[in-house]
Amino acid sequence: MSSVLKSPALPAAPLGGDPDVRSTVESIITEVRTRGDAAVREYSARFDRWEPESFRLSPAQVEQLVGSVPPQVIEDIRFCQDQVRRFAQAQRATLTDLEVETLPGVTLGHRHLPVASSASYVPGGRYPMVASAHMSVITAKVAGVERVVACTPPLGGAAPAATVAAMHLAGADEILILGGVQAIAALALGTESIDPVDFLVGPGNAYVAEAKRQLFGVVGIDLLAGPTEILVIADETAEPEMVAADLLGQAEHGPTSPAVLLTTSEKLAEAVTGEVERQLSDLPTADVASVAWRDRGEIRVVASHEEAAREADQLAFEHVEVHTKDPRWYLQQLRNYGSLFLGPETTVAYGDKTIGTNHILPTAGAARYTGGLWVGKFLKTVTYQECSPAASRMIGEVCARQCRIENFEAHARTCDLRVNR
Repeated sequence: MSSVLKSPALPAAPLGGDPDVRSTVESIITEVRTRGDAAVREYSARFDRWEPESFRLSPAQVEQLVGSVPPQVIEDIRFCQDQVRRFAQAQRATLTDLEVETLPGVTLGHRHLPVASSASYVPGGRYPMVASAHMSVITAKVAGVERVVACTPPLGGAAPAATVAAMHLAGADEILILGGVQAIAALALGTESIDPVDFLVGPGNAYVAEAKRQLFGVVGIDLLAGPTEILVIADETAEPEMVAADLLGQAEHGPTSPAVLLTTSEKLAEAVTGEVERQLSDLPTADVASVAWRDRGEIRVVASHEEAAREADQLAFEHVEVHTKDPRWYLQQLRNYGSLFLGPETTVAYGDKTIGTNHILPTAGAARYTGGLWVGKFLKTVTYQECSPAASRMIGEVCARQCRIENFEAHARTCDLRVNR
């Protein structure tokens, strides 16, 4: 049994649980569906004070914005994108087409086909997430998506140059400066000036997540992302300063971001408690991180690594760091997580920005049934079948009998035709 050294002040909020958010999103989607560009422009003006002649950047505008980004930033973007591309290409190589003769004359197969078009939503606001462009645009392109639209809100009344540069260098075919529910609706439904896409990916705030939820089915989506989460599993070998820094590194995302420590060491638990407070004293984002730690932070002391693994799988968090003597033991034991960071040298920030794995990951317990964004999300695994005449006669006799058990007479007669020929 675990003992709790620090409990969260508030329970976790259910994903999509706010009726006001649902209602607002539904009304915006309805307006965009019925009035198209006019509605998109009105909402963009209201929420972002953004009314450009066109939401789509021209090649000249893209060139100008990319040229305004400092060379070191461009170099770093290229480095990060190389890592994402390299890992995505290795992932794609694991997905091969299949063709097999299951019976004499019966050929079955599958192919992995990319969706024709996708949109990558890159959040803005206080934290313009440049790295989301790497994660979503590059992954789609490696999968073979022909048309990739990248979309991000304006920042301070202008197009965010670094984000645009990342989108362009990642290979986006179109770049829109447009944010919020109106952007998601326009990309899913299409308007007079924005062609719809088949698949929509990327993180966002509660309104963006709810828009994706309501539009799923009209368009494919990657997953429904809630507040970011971090779980640190640690033993007596862990450094309190590092554990505290990593907890706060995710807590600064937002006031509802859970940050949890599971440890086999009560001494470490007590040390981390003090270390978090010390680091908050001079953290520039303490206004957010301190609220997240107060309301969603938690420290539990467990009796064993086995108990830590069980509790970790019950939490099913987005990010799980392992600061233990044998971190790879957890690689073999854990089942439910978005991404796993093994050893004290590997922080979540690496995965968020630079190392090459994708940072668009399941939250709110969704790691129980899905992983994060990867090339496979942009691929449809479709099957095919082919029969020789002799095989068709043999299969047809069995299939006709099966159809009649289910009272599908017309089905059965399609089989009879082939048997009788």
